Amino acid sequence: MDYQVRILLDNLISSGKLNQSDVDKLKLDALAKGVDVIEMLLEREILSEKDVLESKSKMLGIPLFLESRIAVSPELLSLIGIDLAKKYSVIPHSLDKAAKVLSLICLKPEDQSTVDFFAKRTGYKINTFLTSGDNFEALLNNVYNQSLTGEISGVLKRGKEVGETDGVRLVTSDTIAQIIKEPKIVEIVRKILEHAIRLRASDVHIEPQEGITRIRYRIDGILEEKLSLDKEYHAALISRIKILGGMKIDEKRVPQDGRFNFSSEWGEVDLRISSLPTVNGEKIVMRLLKKSDRVPTLSELGVRARALATLQEAVRIPHGIILATGPTGSGKTTTLYSLLTMINTPKVNMVTLEDPVEYQMAGVNQVQINAQAGLTFASGLRSFLRQDPNIIMVGEIRDEETTQLAVQASLTGHLVFSTVHTNSAAGALPRLLDMGAEPFLLASSMTAAIGQRVLRKICDNCKSSYSPPAEIVKDMKEVLGGLYDGWEKSNSDNVKLAKQNNVSFMLFKGKGCEKCNNSGFLGRTGIYEVLRVTEKVAKFIMERSDANTIEKMSMEDGMITMKQDGYLKVLEGITTMEEVIRVAQV
Repeated sequence: MDYQVRILLDNLISSGKLNQSDVDKLKLDALAKGVDVIEMLLEREILSEKDVLESKSKMLGIPLFLESRIAVSPELLSLIGIDLAKKYSVIPHSLDKAAKVLSLICLKPEDQSTVDFFAKRTGYKINTFLTSGDNFEALLNNVYNQSLTGEISGVLKRGKEVGETDGVRLVTSDTIAQIIKEPKIVEIVRKILEHAIRLRASDVHIEPQEGITRIRYRIDGILEEKLSLDKEYHAALISRIKILGGMKIDEKRVPQDGRFNFSSEWGEVDLRISSLPTVNGEKIVMRLLKKSDRVPTLSELGVRARALATLQEAVRIPHGIILATGPTGSGKTTTLYSLLTMINTPKVNMVTLEDPVEYQMAGVNQVQINAQAGLTFASGLRSFLRQDPNIIMVGEIRDEETTQLAVQASLTGHLVFSTVHTNSAAGALPRLLDMGAEPFLLASSMTAAIGQRVLRKICDNCKSSYSPPAEIVKDMKEVLGGLYDGWEKSNSDNVKLAKQNNVSFMLFKGKGCEKCNNSGFLGRTGIYEVLRVTEKVAKFIMERSDANTIEKMSMEDGMITMKQDGYLKVLEGITTMEEVIRVAQV
């Protein structure tokens, strides 16, 4: 038996994961079958691969790396191509030029010949990480086959082949015009945008760090690092994007905004560009708005049952205020668009005031605010009232003037939609009172308030079930109360499977696959609470009651909270417990 295998087995015994009698029996079985003892351990599921790897990591004194995605610089991919990576079972992790240290993720970091080969080939000291076989394959696919880094690496390599200037250079007002026209800069920008559209990113962040430029995508609400470029490309990259967005490339001291359209085989997007001066240079954020997207219905967004019925009833009332509440990025504007689509007919005059206009809606008069020209939410709303509107949407109520104008508009027979930044539906009412709304007027004008969050959906392609621990079962039953009994009666398949595993119910998660980029999630849905302003709620508004009091009374009247809605979607296998806690825990 190999010396390292014996040491590994001893470590597993000393850590309590195995006992000596089991090991002795395994040795005999392995010898009889002519297989490795470790392979037999895993095959018989006596230990998990993670247990074995953790012991091996401890034995070798080498850190364990089990993340299935990593951002690797194009320079590193040029240094270690995919053929070398496959041959020696290594993946480049990072390079510290100052310390002259190259870090590699390895299947067999104990193989000194591999370490010596790369030390001699690169001239750097080699630092290693240990990983599993499955994780190595996922990393190899992510880094070389599908990654943005791999594509950019090819662009830079082609740039050198055609004789483009390489190395760090001084970028001046005289040279920048030529640099940003270089094919490799144009191609890098194109690749970044194409990759963003293909991965369904909503935002692209181009961030200057001390020695690199980091590029991250926001996918399904979560930022993921996709590329690390040498800092020498930063000025040209930022200037190229600023020119496309109609911004001033010589103005780097103040923030700027711009926009442009971009078309690729994966779709056409409208990009909103924002620049921000930082201590390391200018940062760019690009918001991607798909032009081909239609406005989703409330059901497609995830509004269901009582909440859906309440909203369908509320929008049929020809006057009043309907508010969507939640933090930035929680889908408030999209929900309002869905409500507008339900009542958009040639018989009504519908006007919107937005920042920015995110969807183009046929038959709707949409206005983009322009604070520099004096067109704000308040001034625009005042002008709207002279346009003979039936329905008004104001992007956000953020000050006393807009609050009072919205209340007055609703009281004079208009249906007003808007958003407010509060944590819950009930919190919108005290917030409007704080912004100067009179209690008796607000009680008469409010129709409904929507609280919402957006969370990631489990990838259907790699979804798997598991038995939840007892504390999770207890928490879900306590939060859901009577709603759990209703779910249990209508989900016999889940309950039947759960009984076979001696638990109350089964939960679901994504294992990670090529379709979801090994994240386990694909797409997003919403969780909602809809507060109907009844006579009881109006009474609490008149008394200036706090949000908790209003919410408690609404729950007694049957309102389902965001957390309850989230837990129901967890039980149905739409999302995970961790996602609900991440976005809805208060």
